[in-house]
Amino acid sequence: MTNTYTFFPPGKALGLVVLFLFLHSITVFAQDKFTISGTITDQTSGEYLIGATIRDVKSGKGTVTNTFGFYSLTLPSDTALITITYIGYKPGAFEFFLNKNTTQNMALEPGSVLKEVEIKADRYERIEERAQMGRIDVPIQQIKNVPALLGEKDVLKALQLLPGVSGGGEGQSGIYVRGGGPDQNLILLDGVPVYNVSHLFGFFSVFNPDAIKDVSLIKGGFPARYGGRLSSVIEINMKEGNENEFHGEGTIGLVASKLTLEGPIKKGKSSFIVSGRRTYIDIIARPLIKAGLREEDTEGVVGYFFDDINAKVNYKLSEKDRVYLSFYTGKDKFYLDIGEKDEDYEDAFKAGLGWGNITTAARWNHIWNPKLFANTTLTYTRYRFHTSNGFESRELDDNTLVSEDKFDLSYFSGIGDVAAKVDFDYLPDPDHYVRFGANAIVHTFKPGTFHASYSSFEIDDTEPDSSSFSADYVQKNVYATEFAAYAEDDWKINRRFRINAGLHFSGFVLQDKPYFSLQPRLNARYLFGDGWSLKAGFSTMRQYIHLLTNETIGLPTDLWLPTTQRVKPQDSWQVALGSAKTLGDDYEFSIELYYKEMNNVIAFREGSSLLQFQNWENRVSQGRGTAYGSEFFIQKKTGRLSGWIGYTLSWANRQFDDINFGREYPYKYDRRHDFEITASYKFTDRFSLAGTWVYSTGNAVTLGTSQYIGPSEYDYFINTISHTPQRNNFRMPSYNRLDIGLEFTKKKRRYTRTWAWGAYNAYNRKNPFFLYTDTDYGINGRKKVLKKASLFPIIPYFAWSFKF
Repeated sequence: MTNTYTFFPPGKALGLVVLFLFLHSITVFAQDKFTISGTITDQTSGEYLIGATIRDVKSGKGTVTNTFGFYSLTLPSDTALITITYIGYKPGAFEFFLNKNTTQNMALEPGSVLKEVEIKADRYERIEERAQMGRIDVPIQQIKNVPALLGEKDVLKALQLLPGVSGGGEGQSGIYVRGGGPDQNLILLDGVPVYNVSHLFGFFSVFNPDAIKDVSLIKGGFPARYGGRLSSVIEINMKEGNENEFHGEGTIGLVASKLTLEGPIKKGKSSFIVSGRRTYIDIIARPLIKAGLREEDTEGVVGYFFDDINAKVNYKLSEKDRVYLSFYTGKDKFYLDIGEKDEDYEDAFKAGLGWGNITTAARWNHIWNPKLFANTTLTYTRYRFHTSNGFESRELDDNTLVSEDKFDLSYFSGIGDVAAKVDFDYLPDPDHYVRFGANAIVHTFKPGTFHASYSSFEIDDTEPDSSSFSADYVQKNVYATEFAAYAEDDWKINRRFRINAGLHFSGFVLQDKPYFSLQPRLNARYLFGDGWSLKAGFSTMRQYIHLLTNETIGLPTDLWLPTTQRVKPQDSWQVALGSAKTLGDDYEFSIELYYKEMNNVIAFREGSSLLQFQNWENRVSQGRGTAYGSEFFIQKKTGRLSGWIGYTLSWANRQFDDINFGREYPYKYDRRHDFEITASYKFTDRFSLAGTWVYSTGNAVTLGTSQYIGPSEYDYFINTISHTPQRNNFRMPSYNRLDIGLEFTKKKRRYTRTWAWGAYNAYNRKNPFFLYTDTDYGINGRKKVLKKASLFPIIPYFAWSFKF
């Protein structure tokens, strides 16, 4: 038994927890029990099915597949009737006499949503059965059905429609979960953190839905296997690629096109998928921009684009081993290079802005025995941001240079990680699902490098006169190591009572300054006789990296920085209470109450900002945050009609000793009410209709309430000063919007094509993007008024897509 626990070197405390979990599982093990194990796949593509239910009809015992489609079910020696169900697929079953450990792989046939009778899942684990709270799984097809800005289907925009989740602003893809900030979300693409998730200044996310297999959101009741962030975990898994046939799909839209290709490398053993996306705003707009510049006697180019590439290959080494290699790269680029000239002068101005991610993951799956599954992963992730601008002015006299002035300014920042982790799934019997593992991350922080240069040249009385200036403000790279280990057990104590309990141990070392944290996690569920369940959850989290942001729209100048001796790690604890039930066979209902406290949250000091020439530690303040509220959610995943309804009532506040006079104030994204409804209805195989309606309380903003005359630098000017009694003392008007979409699909001889039409903000609501003060002049004189600026009117879209 001793050798069983050598996987856990971090300390005796963690070892004792693992020992406790294993003792429970071992005490229920008997010699006359055997194990059925294997994988569940899609019959058509060979893709592994995540969360498929495997159940023995006779005993009522069951389990679910993990992220890689693996399952393990230990039963007494007897005749076993095993059923396999998965939403959207026809059930599978097999019967045999279990008298030895048996490997049984199964492939399920996809079922048409128009034939609900065939695909009603006799689901063993309904929402009321789970111990975990705060988790929502969204089928990728539901995400694709949601109407989107300019027709670009967006994973994060769909998640913004879930209760407890807020978007950053009009059209933006930011994620704010239960009063947390954007840095408090652990966003994983094939297990690799993605540090910047925005394209087009936040209006689109970096995730291409055509390359995605499944999406899940955890906003509370965190299992012990997750750590490193305070507010949420968003898991996004890429497709593996079709093992049996070559297929492709693509879309041509208003602003971007995309193409996905997948197929077998070696049929039944290896497959690939590659997906690419690029906007062509710069190409389409270039002739118009050039024509406009010529009207102003200016020449040059101005443009912007973004692109993404997803790629993944996998190979089956043996029945017990499989390897994967996945890759993502994406970038945004804005460029401007214009100038004007005549006989006497030449002026030129250049500006550039770029940011992007690279992620890579190498995985090895190994089945050690019928009850123990392991996944070993090596990852690399990098985010970079760069901006530059400059001008050049030249004076000429009869084509001879008389004077010249040049100026250049640039800024660069970023973050990169190299990481390794190993995760084990151990299933000693149907009542225990034990997970344990460890990971280590080496962070490289690039806090920011400024470069400025100026040169001047002038010929005076035939004698040249020149001057120049060049300066660099370089903040050295910072290296840190983060590590963690965890153990958890999902334990079905009896038919009514179930818990998920575990511990997460983490550490962080920077410049010989270590931090350590032991975080208990507990979820519990009690099932009543009528199918209703009562759930409760408690979790503590620690976060060692911070995001400095100006909390405004705009450029992705946000800066990732580490915990130091002066800047402490962020901590939180969250408690939740709720109830859940499956209504009928298809509707999942849940309601949750939560309270969360966050310590050492970070913000700029009053008067500080990102682009300043001083150490970042001198510009920040750390304080406290609270968030509490209730969430209502009902979801339907299958059938002609699918979608969800969500409502959130919430409060979110911040308090810093040196901000707002030390008083607590509402967080910018504190929204009292959030209501979302999204639905898709498939009338026939050829025609479907989708719609989304959202309503939310306006964001909190800071506005002056009075003005007074103050001292001025010049005697002949009057300086008007605004008095602001409190930060975020005013509310923007409420926000509401309707989006609609129609799709017409037709099967051709060699491919299937779909025409999509729709409209964003269908009833042309003028939602506030920001507020500003202006002066109105009337018969009674002039007066200051507050006005709102709106960004998007009704925006129609269309797209043509194909599959083969």
